[in-house]
Parts: sequence; C-alpha cells; structure tokens
Amino acid sequence: MDTERPSPRYSDIDVWDPSDIIDAMIEGQFAAVAAVRAARPALERAVLAMESRLRQGGRLVYVGAGTSGRLAVQDGAELIPTFSWPADRLLLLIAGGHSALLQSVEGAEDEVEQAARLVRQHGIGKDDVLLAVAASGTTPFTLSCLREARRRRALTIGIANNRGTPLLDEADHAIWLDTGAEPIAGSTRMKAGTAQRITLNVLSSLVMILLGRVYDGLMVDLQAVNQKLVRRSENILRRLTGASSEQVHAALQQANGSVKLAVLLLNGCDAKNAAAILDRAGGQLRAALASIGKTGPDTGDLREADHVEAPGICEELAQR
Repeated sequence: MDTERPSPRYSDIDVWDPSDIIDAMIEGQFAAVAAVRAARPALERAVLAMESRLRQGGRLVYVGAGTSGRLAVQDGAELIPTFSWPADRLLLLIAGGHSALLQSVEGAEDEVEQAARLVRQHGIGKDDVLLAVAASGTTPFTLSCLREARRRRALTIGIANNRGTPLLDEADHAIWLDTGAEPIAGSTRMKAGTAQRITLNVLSSLVMILLGRVYDGLMVDLQAVNQKLVRRSENILRRLTGASSEQVHAALQQANGSVKLAVLLLNGCDAKNAAAILDRAGGQLRAALASIGKTGPDTGDLREADHVEAPGICEELAQR
C-alpha cells in the first residue's frame, strides 16, 4: 500500500537539516490538498446522495479507527454547535470507544464482531448515511461497520488513501485520496490525515449548506452555547436585518436563540407564524423570507412599512 511504502524521496530524512525537513512536510500538505482536489467529482456525487437521505430525516454516522477515527469524530462533533445538527441524528463510532479519542486502544481496530454489533445496536438502516474513513482502506473495524450498514441498506461512503481497497470497492460512494507515501513511512497522521480532514470538512459543510443551514454565507443555525456565539448570533441578525442591538437582543430571546426565527420576527412575523412558515419552507431561511416578500438581506434600518404589511402576510402563509 502506498501509505505504508517507504519513499526514496525521504529515505535519509533523519539526517536532513531541520529546515529541509520542514519544507518536505509542508510540501506533503500541499500534496494532500491536491489529492482532495482530484477527488472533487466523487465528493460531489457523495454529497448529493447524502442530501437526499438526510433530507428525509436520516442520521449521519461517522466510523473510523485510530487517527482516521479521531478525525471523523472531530468533524461530526462540530456539526452540533456550528449547524445545530440534532444530536439524535448523529452517531460517532470509533474503534475502542471514547478511550480511543485520547490514546491508542490496543487491538480495537481488529474488533470485527464488535463493529457489526454496534451497527445493529444503533439500528443503522436505509434512512442513514455512514461515512467510513481509513487510510489503508482495509481496517477491519471500519470495514465491518461499512459492510453491516450496507447490508442494512444504509448509504455508505468510503474514504481511503489506497486505491483498489475493500473500503472503496464495497462502498456505495468511494472517495480515493491519492496522497502516496508519507515522509515517515506509514505515519498516516501526516499527508493522509490532512486529506481526510479536508474531505470530511468539505462533505459535511456542503451537505449542511444544501440542507439550508447556511444563509448568505452565515451560520444561521448555530447554537449560541457561549458568549462568543451569542455575539455572533447578534452580529448575524444585525447584518441580515439592519435591526438595532436592542431589537436583535429582544428577538433572539423571543426566538429562544434561533437566528432563523429571529430573522422572521424582525421582519414582522410573530413567533407562532414564524415557526410555521420556516417549517413549511423545510428550514430554508431563503425560501421562508421569499414567501413573505423578502428577497435578501436588508442592511439598512428596519422600515416601518415592513411591520405594517408583514403580520398579515405571515398569518396568511402560516394558515395555508
């Protein structure tokens, strides 16, 4: 396998000048970016398939072992605060369990039966999307999860750094990241890990955009779980509505911290009708705003006329 193969390019790296080692490692990071770029068509196909399942209420499942598992868990965990992805629609399965997030768990990646059992235990099935990540493309735990999930008709996406491996051959959508040999042979936390991290980031971010959790380049579905994110929510609302700080603060409180609902409140809807309109729009803020005659962000002051006309429109739409 390419990720395990010693490369003549780095054969005497241990006697190089430190500045040359740094250059070689940075060069490897550029190679990782190029590998993801080359996989662009496969990435797009995978995301479109993911969107279809997730729009129907399916769960997003991340699977991996070792470095790949930790990268997968990290990407999945960030979806909750960034996009308010429901915790009950996210599964993070790493060989060795939570302990493996902080240290190596000996033999965990070989637990084939445990992997299949976890898939059955969590009832992973036809509505769900499983992202399986393994640099080698052969990790027994990860491969077993993918096989059992596919047997149960889940959508499976395999991400690996070696061509022609079982994880890629057996996945519904295969994403091959051609990063080649590592500067330190077999250390896939380097080029391979960077390419995996970029790939996961692109997949999850794009599918969240398609699902309407981003509007005007802003995180309108974020969870304001700390003061920094509260300030970010308020800044987003000011940008999208032109409302004053006092108006924004009041709307966020009334909307229980939901930026999307607060936008509709600041455009003249009441809380009940705003929720109904947003639900009817499938959570898409752009579609919800269009339905009440708003076509984009208003960076000026809120206009009194908007508040005269909007309540009637909102009530009428909510009752349809």
